[in-house]
Amino acid sequence: MFGAFRQRRPSRRAVLGTAATTGLAAALGACSVPSSQRHRGDNPTAAPGQPVSAGRRAVLMQIVAHPDDDLYFMNPDTQHALDGGAKIVSVYLTGGEANGDNRVVSDPSDRVYNKAAYSSARHQGLRQAYASLLGLPLFTPWQKSILDLRGGHRAEVNTLVHNGRHAELVFLNTAMHTLRGGRMGLPSLWEDRALSLPVVIAEGSPLRAAAPYTYDELVEVIAGLLDTYAPTLVQTLDPDPDIQHSTEKARQHDSEQPGYADHADHTAAASFAWAGMVRHVAQATRDRKGVPGFAATSYRAYYNRHWPKNLPPAVLAEKAAHLKPYGGAPDWQCGNPGGCGDYNVGGKRPLTNWKGWVRSTHYRFPGPRPVVGNEPDGRLAAYGVLGLRAVRWRETAPGSGRFGAADDLGGGPLAPVLGGAALKDGRQLLFGLRFAAIAGRSGANTREVVLLEQASPGGAFRAWRGLGNPELGDDRGRRIGSPVAVAAPDSRVHLFVRNADKGVSTRVRDADGSWGPWVALGGETVQDGLGATVDAQGRVHVFAPGYDFVHHWTQDAPGQPLAYVKRGPRLPLAVDAPTPVGLPDGGVQLLYRTLTDPRKTKGKGLAPADPRLVSVRADGTGRTAPTKPFDGYGPVGALMAPKDGLVVLGKDQKGRVQALVGDERRIRTQGVVPVDSPTLHLTARGPVAVGLGVDGAPWVWALGSAAPPIRAAG
Repeated sequence: MFGAFRQRRPSRRAVLGTAATTGLAAALGACSVPSSQRHRGDNPTAAPGQPVSAGRRAVLMQIVAHPDDDLYFMNPDTQHALDGGAKIVSVYLTGGEANGDNRVVSDPSDRVYNKAAYSSARHQGLRQAYASLLGLPLFTPWQKSILDLRGGHRAEVNTLVHNGRHAELVFLNTAMHTLRGGRMGLPSLWEDRALSLPVVIAEGSPLRAAAPYTYDELVEVIAGLLDTYAPTLVQTLDPDPDIQHSTEKARQHDSEQPGYADHADHTAAASFAWAGMVRHVAQATRDRKGVPGFAATSYRAYYNRHWPKNLPPAVLAEKAAHLKPYGGAPDWQCGNPGGCGDYNVGGKRPLTNWKGWVRSTHYRFPGPRPVVGNEPDGRLAAYGVLGLRAVRWRETAPGSGRFGAADDLGGGPLAPVLGGAALKDGRQLLFGLRFAAIAGRSGANTREVVLLEQASPGGAFRAWRGLGNPELGDDRGRRIGSPVAVAAPDSRVHLFVRNADKGVSTRVRDADGSWGPWVALGGETVQDGLGATVDAQGRVHVFAPGYDFVHHWTQDAPGQPLAYVKRGPRLPLAVDAPTPVGLPDGGVQLLYRTLTDPRKTKGKGLAPADPRLVSVRADGTGRTAPTKPFDGYGPVGALMAPKDGLVVLGKDQKGRVQALVGDERRIRTQGVVPVDSPTLHLTARGPVAVGLGVDGAPWVWALGSAAPPIRAAG
């Protein structure tokens, strides 16, 4: 099956391993999970230390399978980026034509199968939706043109500009279904060495003919689009969806591929997008153009059906409002010969569909970014991923709130979010999830956790080292989550990842720098988005959101193995990652968004979820503390500041960064929109928020009691 990529045992060959030097490859070869015949990085331009492009206008490129994937799974982030001034370029890999039957669900009339018309209607639906996102009338005319692509391919492009805001839709329009063996298009193209996938010409398109795609041609076209548009942020779908065992009837009802919690086209589109990004970075570094300075984000899709809904009513209403014009209606007078939207999802259908896809926005690789540390001279250091490689920014001067150019640390291709821990001597450890191989045509698809260790406080870094994978086999290994790490007072470092069974696995580094084996912690099923901390007694705690409550693992005493906590009342359900804060009295306080009505947890719940911030003690009592109003959505950050007490960071309902500092609620109204969640960090001058903007640059917002209400750089 596609989700498993046939689960073979081929040689593990990396596709254009963009950050492997000879030393790096040797280090990765020493992984606890064997790595045979890895790409050895004989290209000298793959070494760390290359220039990273910066200082450009924010350009968001979305690479998805179907028209509407961006509206269902990436919003409200897309809208907030557009509202913040970013240019939007959406690339649709398939024509979305399905079987050509475009009608309202309740329509009893005979079916009409017209693939060219259905693809055209979905294109028109997107034009209507993005016109509404730009604040224009739904039937505003767009400029239609033809774009020449690499390898002699061509695509239809639709462009709309209004008041300096820019939306561009690129339709590659590969066929969703092929006659060959009755298999689906993109998944077959990813796997089959010989397949050539035709293009659907949408009715009314300026494009009259287009060549079919092979696997390599599609990867090359995506790499070329990345080179042409030079995005600062790339949004994709989930290349490695959760394992999800369902009956055949339930699976077909949910539109999921056998054994996995997503549509097969979504997985293939994400895999092609990642392969294209890898190739783009490799070509740029090979040609001595430097590292393309783009961040990346991957979004869960049908995963949303299985877990608690995390969007509050106001955010959900606005998200659904942009799907309504996409769905359109047969009686609309839009002027498009193929139809006026995807009638199957028109009207109230997105909100009444029991699968509830629209009711959540989940990241495949969750976690705040960037990782933030303190330099020996008092400057901030921020660590993130640009061009699929690790980078470091350092403040120009202590407290300046401005960062210098990014230093390339290599290590790619990496997933978007790093984990970090600081050792007692001030040295920084960085943990990444590496796409050791992502290859179609029966090639290897391997993921591994990797480590970058600083040689001296504030100084250079040693070679990357592989820490393997808690799972055996490539297919299960692809399901692991973002690495989370915490340093304990006994000089041990605890590393955690969500595993393929949706539990938690850990690996511990001893004080001498040696690593123990991967160990599964037991317990129950959880989402990704782990939170870890150390209490005042030196005990390590890790928390994870489950289906119905927050799960907790901790030590009986410092230095002991972590164990699942079964005693005491259950911690309330979390719709996003919980954030633990160690308290002076030895307890741990958790902050996260929960549901006001516990019945609205998952599955068929169609009422708005209305998540609210909760503060709860994780000491066996389950006592909740009152929280001030903090309406918004998404995970929150929190820390205890000596002068300001508990400081909380999150997003408001418009996607702006907000903070609670003592009794004061602050909103960051200036500066660039953040990617995912910013990081809350304590400095000698007080707490600061550090975020990565959609322009690929970091920013700082000072939050201490002595700081002005708004202080933004970037």
